[in-house]
Amino acid sequence: MKFIGIDLGWKSQPSGLCCLEWIDGQLQLLDLDRKEAIADILTWIDDSVQPDEPAIIAVDAPTLIPNDTGSRLPDKLTHKYFGKYHAGCYPANKNLPFADRTINFGLELESRGYVHAPTIEPQKLGRYQIEVFPHPAIVHLFNLERILKYKKGRLGERRLELIKLQNYLFNILPSLSPPVHLGDSFFLEIPITGAALKATEDKLDSLVCAYVGAYWWYWGEERNLVLGDRTTGYIVIPQRILT
Repeated sequence: MKFIGIDLGWKSQPSGLCCLEWIDGQLQLLDLDRKEAIADILTWIDDSVQPDEPAIIAVDAPTLIPNDTGSRLPDKLTHKYFGKYHAGCYPANKNLPFADRTINFGLELESRGYVHAPTIEPQKLGRYQIEVFPHPAIVHLFNLERILKYKKGRLGERRLELIKLQNYLFNILPSLSPPVHLGDSFFLEIPITGAALKATEDKLDSLVCAYVGAYWWYWGEERNLVLGDRTTGYIVIPQRILT
């Protein structure tokens, strides 16, 4: 079983891409990449997962948007439950500039056999797609009191927060269930310039997405929250891990 994380660029920005595989009772990191064009992202997915191979694709983007205006139900629920962590998500509706891109991406995945999975039978092989949101996932997986603020603010402060994220991923994911073996080659040099920092951020976010997909497949609703459903749009978020 493979787990693909896509930190999708909602407009024309590049997207972070991650591929994990379930091997001998743990997740192995196979690839961490970044692509710009949707066609290149889909080619990368097709190369990473063979046509008859089971996989779950976890996308940080609203691929289901039923509403013409306002916010979706899952968007509102992130603010209700995760606003105190500064982890409410951006509202999505069909009239916003990114909507066609994100909706069509989900349809492209469906055409490849990846069905939406707001409910799932744990550890059942298949081809699935889900929407995820890294900020509240990071808060819960690493038992934090607020999000890591690596997306906005001064460059130096963002860099320090991104270093924290990388350290959490490397040091804590191996101790969770399912565990991840990242290997020493995982460590990226955290850049000091804005464009390069954004590229690294996209890759690390895609790893979070892939792990949330794996966590959903492994545990299902026993240890995950699902905000919304197939008709309203939905976001899968791991429950807080208490130590």
